[in-house]
Amino acid sequence: MSSKHTILLLLAVFSLGAFAQKQPVEYVNPFIGTSNFGTTNPGPIAVRGMVSVSPFNVAGPKNLPLEKDSRWLSTPYVQENTFLTGFSHVNLSGVGCPELGVILAMPTTGDLEVDYLKYGTSYSNEISKVGYYSNTLDDYNIKVEATATTRVGVSKYFFPKGDANILINLGLGLTNEQGASVKVVSPTEIEGVRSVGSFCYYKPEEAYPVYFVAKFSKPADEFGVWKKPTTYKGAEAEWMGYNGKTRIMPGYAMEVVGDSIGSYMRYSFKEPTVVEMKVGVSYVSIENARENLEKETSTRSFDQILAESKENWNGYLSKIEVEGGIEEDKIKFYTALYHTLIHPSTLNDYNGEYPKIRTRETLRTQDTRYTVFSLWDTYRNLHQLMSLVYPRQQSDMVKSMLQIYDESGWLPKWELNATETTTMVGDPAGIVIADTYLKGIKDFDVEKAYSAMIKSADQIQDNPLRPGLKDYLEKGYLTTKTTNSGSVSTTQEYNISDYAIAQLAKSMGKKKDYQRFSKRSISYRNLFDKEFNLLRPKNDDGSWLTPYNPEAGANFVKNLGFIEGNAWQYSFMVTHDAKGLMQLMGGSKPFVNRLQDVFDKGHFDMANEPDIAYPYLFNYVKGEERRTQQMVSDLLDTYYKNSPDGLPGNDDTGTMSAWAVFSMMGIYPISPANPIYTITTPRFNKITIHLDSDYYPQEKITIISNFSEQNRFIENIKIEGKPHKGYFIGHDELVNSKTLELKLNK
Repeated sequence: MSSKHTILLLLAVFSLGAFAQKQPVEYVNPFIGTSNFGTTNPGPIAVRGMVSVSPFNVAGPKNLPLEKDSRWLSTPYVQENTFLTGFSHVNLSGVGCPELGVILAMPTTGDLEVDYLKYGTSYSNEISKVGYYSNTLDDYNIKVEATATTRVGVSKYFFPKGDANILINLGLGLTNEQGASVKVVSPTEIEGVRSVGSFCYYKPEEAYPVYFVAKFSKPADEFGVWKKPTTYKGAEAEWMGYNGKTRIMPGYAMEVVGDSIGSYMRYSFKEPTVVEMKVGVSYVSIENARENLEKETSTRSFDQILAESKENWNGYLSKIEVEGGIEEDKIKFYTALYHTLIHPSTLNDYNGEYPKIRTRETLRTQDTRYTVFSLWDTYRNLHQLMSLVYPRQQSDMVKSMLQIYDESGWLPKWELNATETTTMVGDPAGIVIADTYLKGIKDFDVEKAYSAMIKSADQIQDNPLRPGLKDYLEKGYLTTKTTNSGSVSTTQEYNISDYAIAQLAKSMGKKKDYQRFSKRSISYRNLFDKEFNLLRPKNDDGSWLTPYNPEAGANFVKNLGFIEGNAWQYSFMVTHDAKGLMQLMGGSKPFVNRLQDVFDKGHFDMANEPDIAYPYLFNYVKGEERRTQQMVSDLLDTYYKNSPDGLPGNDDTGTMSAWAVFSMMGIYPISPANPIYTITTPRFNKITIHLDSDYYPQEKITIISNFSEQNRFIENIKIEGKPHKGYFIGHDELVNSKTLELKLNK
């Protein structure tokens, strides 16, 4: 064979291999988590985007029982539902409280109809890929396509010949928060404001505006607005011919304010026509929403935006490359990684402006100002994943937390769009900050961060982060009198935060603080009851809560001792003091037996954050590591699937997905604010983590194993080719090593 033919053959083989090699974005299935209350949605979103375009199918009796006003729903989309009433443009992914799901757009045909119960429709031909969503609206034979930039949702409506409408409904949303204004600027532009801010319905007095500008590629033949007033009774109501009735105002070009309001563009097409709609969003002003739209989309077509979105996503997802294993696992892995890159999301506009927390004054940032800090969830694993794989983002997240501290005087607890929802318990931001710093990401003001952490740990009066702090400091724990719910679990959360302060103090040379907070971090021991070998609430006088059922609190039943859980689901949530808990339980054997009881007696809850480290705790006992490997493998197979119900429950802004990402790589950040990983069986033969050279010395870490359906248990571990003892590895050792090799057997 000539050299020329050899080269051509090699090129052909190479091309075939390159063609066969799928990109990470092609493994992502955005439908995963859209059932089983995973609360994800299949709409397109940019990496950490402000805007997403989600199909909205949770309104109206046709969607019962999974209908937003008939049960607690915190997602604009449920896979089982069939009745669609529009496409919302600001949404949350994987949260437990309803919020946002507003600025709904809906294309229709025929006569103008503005009642969503009448214009809603079934849909078919549903497709969802990274950065792209499409379906067909059955009643209208309209194909819809959508993509998104960071701050703009872009949709294409494929209208048949005849009369057509595009509706912007500001009365409908995921919650019952009301209040909006809208104005038709021209036959190609609508602007407006929608009030939101009902997260869990906790602080309605802190509702805030989201601004938008919608632009259309074709000028409308007609346009207008509609408004439906409240139904009034009494003498004056008799004069209102429009009482409780929707009134449509064709050609109206002034601002309209109200609750159930909207606007429309109306067309008469002589042939099938495509209309492109772009919706820019801002939390600062209409002007910024318009600028966001112009800067991000004015020079780009739909296809260009989609291609750029896919390329950007692929760049982020490719930071971790997996080889070997089964295809289904790759789908589960990259979809999980995708979910971890949605929240925290972007708050600032293209020009850097964003609203100050609570007061909403306009401020400006040089970096990305992140929002959606569901920290009770994410401090456990998601931020550790960001620190390892996306340290630049993690640094900006810490800086965002410090901006919140500058603006409000406190670190965030559960911050959303420049409001502090104060949802859940504990003081979690400091845990994330300490963990980040101890991982070597230090390009933020650590002295300011430390001062903020000390403030929340020591200030007794008017402390929004640590209610009940006086009892905690004096007794070492919260009591059944301190709080009417969660006295034990809140004590544990304060312990973990104090442990984080101690570790940061140690690294900064603050010896007295290290000793003080180290002592505080193990005060949960006062609540350990040897009778049950579990934690138990204490009363104000130091007596045990009696009678006591350690199973009380399962399935989100409110109880005195624990938040969203019971004693079984919390007693092992002290990974910072695993050896101490082992001693309390009488040694390693009783510890292992009691931990196994959690699983064998049906108390383990994969969807509940306090439990998610439990499978890894067997690694603390020499000779029991095989249990961790078996347990993690079984949980991945049972709860993580390539199907809409493929998450164990609420994704909690990526926390459940982060668990899967780490677990499938074979490492897990077992103890927050302690820069270590514990080791288990990876699901792939080769995992390459590409490191950021601005933060880490090595170009990449490669995790190698002979994983197969037969080989699932670790026989030995090597780092850089040298034997490694134990099932833990420090962060510094990991990022300074080129290879972590695991030999597996049956």
